[in-house]
Amino acid sequence: MNYVYIIQCSDGTLYTGYTNNLTKRIKTHNEAKGAKYTRGRLPVKLVYSEEFATKSEALKREYAIKAMKRKNKIELINSIK
Repeated sequence: MNYVYIIQCSDGTLYTGYTNNLTKRIKTHNEAKGAKYTRGRLPVKLVYSEEFATKSEALKREYAIKAMKRKNKIELINSIK
């Protein structure tokens, strides 16, 4: 499976990414081996994810989420709670 995820960094910022192994990717972020953006903002916490059958679908959704304003991302995160 392919995933789009949003993590919350220790400074409260949000990071959106794509992976095909969600558990491993979050672990990688928290080991400071993930995205450069998150390395100085540890620890990170998974706050949202979506699952897709194809990489193409996931990357399109990642792009759409990254284009959202913070307010809309927070609404998206809260929609699953």
